[in-house]
Amino acid sequence: LAVEAAMRAYARQMGEDEDLWGITGLIHDFDYEQHPTAEEHPLAGCSILEENGWPEEIITAIKGHATYLNVPRESLMARTLFAVDELTGLVTACALVRPSKSLADLKAKSVKGKWNDKAFARGVNREDIELGMQEMGVDRTEHINTVIEALKSVAAELELDGRLANSG
Repeated sequence: LAVEAAMRAYARQMGEDEDLWGITGLIHDFDYEQHPTAEEHPLAGCSILEENGWPEEIITAIKGHATYLNVPRESLMARTLFAVDELTGLVTACALVRPSKSLADLKAKSVKGKWNDKAFARGVNREDIELGMQEMGVDRTEHINTVIEALKSVAAELELDGRLANSG
């Protein structure tokens, strides 16, 4: 849901097909729970998509988000998917450690402050985010702000609307 929201935001910003970009963001990791290894993900999911006649543009973008496949990210959609995928995880982690547990008061400065702390959100590959921003031609603050604003549109669904602030 988070990657979908970020993809939709960028599609709107760039005058691209919001539904195409959104569905790509939504399904890009659909095979991960059953196929979490580099040998299988995202190839297992892409095979399913191919068998069911999904557009090649979506399949290529999904393959491109896995750097170990060495699939070139030639389309703007593929570069954007790669750039937002890991960043949505970092933004989510930053929101969850705030007292408010909300995206509403999260600023790019806070995310940038956690950027170099490798112990924080350890699973987030910052190098992939950097490469993605470079491929898109966006700077860090702009990219973080776009993703934060995009995630605010689905904050309730992500439970990043503050409801967790007072729970246990």
